[in-house]
Amino acid sequence: MKTIVITGSTRGIGYGLASAFLERGCQVVISGRTPASVERSLTNLQEAHSSNRLYGYACDVTDPQQVQDLWDQACTKFDKIDIWINNAGFISSVNTITDTEPGEIKSMLETNLLGSTYGARVALIHMLKQGNGAIYNMEGMGSDGRRQAGLTYYGLTKRGLSYFTDCLADEVKGTPIIAAGLRPGMVMTDLIYDQYRDKPDEIEQVRKIFNILADQVENVAPWMVDKILSNQKSGIRISYLTRRKMLGRFLSAPFSKRDVFRAQI
Repeated sequence: MKTIVITGSTRGIGYGLASAFLERGCQVVISGRTPASVERSLTNLQEAHSSNRLYGYACDVTDPQQVQDLWDQACTKFDKIDIWINNAGFISSVNTITDTEPGEIKSMLETNLLGSTYGARVALIHMLKQGNGAIYNMEGMGSDGRRQAGLTYYGLTKRGLSYFTDCLADEVKGTPIIAAGLRPGMVMTDLIYDQYRDKPDEIEQVRKIFNILADQVENVAPWMVDKILSNQKSGIRISYLTRRKMLGRFLSAPFSKRDVFRAQI
């Protein structure tokens, strides 16, 4: 039975991953920034899975000591961590470089980039001691170099994280540790819904492309979990929305009736 720690897993893709890991018999540690968010998500997951293989601990990933505490508490509960997923992330509203507030820039850099590097460092130190383990970094828009207007700072953090993942994979060569990236594609989470809530004009501007490329958490998360559990290679990217899949989506778009906004907005 594998034990999984997922940062930023009280909602969105992280929560979906936690649920899918539980469905596959794993022990799961969820984490969020506040105790209230962790408790709420623990209650929901318990109701869905009725499992004693679940634990939650609040952690602000921008604080290295709290990241260390998350590892320690998870090991106290389940003895050993097999997979650590750096998923915690922050995205500001879609905005130009000059209109993005300094506080939002700081939050994105600290959460998406520093938080993931802190998590990877802690996990690597202890996995080398225990003799095995796997570290996955949640990449995303910008990690492959593609640019999108209004998401410059977010893309910057993901591009940097992709570089870090490659360096991490280089560093663990010759060890029993796996280091890899996760690229779930365009997933409809609260981070996206909140940007467009109560903005019908903006939704109409992006609806077409979202309906072609975006997917729901319940479709993406189980697929990614199966790939993570079966993966034995370091340095790879587990990508849900491949170029081949994107091409197929565009070709079939005239015949599709998808509306990814309908359920939430």
